[in-house]
Amino acid sequence: MPATTRKRISKSQYENLAAFRYALRKFLRFSEDAAVAAGLTPQQHQALLAIKGFPGRDHVTVGELAERLQIKHHSAVGLIDRLVLEELVERETSAEDRRRVDIRLTERGEGMLEELAALHREQLKRIGPELSSLLQRLGQGEA
Repeated sequence: MPATTRKRISKSQYENLAAFRYALRKFLRFSEDAAVAAGLTPQQHQALLAIKGFPGRDHVTVGELAERLQIKHHSAVGLIDRLVLEELVERETSAEDRRRVDIRLTERGEGMLEELAALHREQLKRIGPELSSLLQRLGQGEA
């Protein structure tokens, strides 16, 4: 849409957008710090969550993990290599397609992710009302 036909954004709308971005960044910082305290990098934590939270099954392919983390395929391979060394995930040849390798959490990976997920749920309970309020204002055009 050309700038001349777009409705101008008000100061309060900028303030709401900035407040929402700030709240998201605080949550992400909490998440990064929690991962490090658990002995993981933030990206390793994200990978474990992406695998466990993949819709409809408990494993992913390298390509699916790369897509979920928004990284290059070769970067996902390196991340998986490090997770395998830490015994957090395992590679398994697919029973359906012998050319495909599935990545799934180990028992150790499941345990670490469960602890982090509990911390994140508690944090979201604390900040949820603020995020809900900001989202509501953003959705009502006040942003």
